Amino acid sequence: MPMISTSADFRYPWYVRLVFWLQRRKYGAELAPARLWGRTPRVFLAFAGLYRAIDRATSPIDPALRSLVTVRVSQINWCEFCVDINSATALERSVDAAKLSELADFEHSARYSAREKAALRYAEAVTITGRRVDTAQMNELKAHFSDDAIIELTALIAFQNLSSKFNAALHVPAQGFCRMPPGPPAGMARRASQEIAK
Repeated sequence: MPMISTSADFRYPWYVRLVFWLQRRKYGAELAPARLWGRTPRVFLAFAGLYRAIDRATSPIDPALRSLVTVRVSQINWCEFCVDINSATALERSVDAAKLSELADFEHSARYSAREKAALRYAEAVTITGRRVDTAQMNELKAHFSDDAIIELTALIAFQNLSSKFNAALHVPAQGFCRMPPGPPAGMARRASQEIAK
């Protein structure tokens, strides 16, 4: 149950109600975070607009990799809702379920390409430490991504941190879109932190 509840008769502006209608058509339900964001309509519109800009068909980051990055950031931040919905999206984008199940330990999985591992290492570094990325890690990214793609990847990671930290702080629960674990296996965030610190 979220830390902040919104009564069923809360009066949202028409354009927020339109978003809810679209969500009911797509997901069969209103998304719990949208009911919270919608209480601050201007912020909600900016948030939704940023998501649409980042998750567009013409992004230089392919849809499957975008989903893997969002799930991994969500796992690290222990956002049950985000892991749930982003995992469902990953499966819709043809990410193999076995591959998705190995995401928290992608470093040791043969299912992940060098390109995917570079992006996921970067996502972990930004999410766990929040510090500047060193030259070696940036060079690893540049071996697989253009400068514009790195900018977009960074924006995606930053956006997913905003979203998953918002939802985790307010205890937004999963809504049953996908049956995946809510976070990394015990010690995974600590292991990732130790590897990044090396």
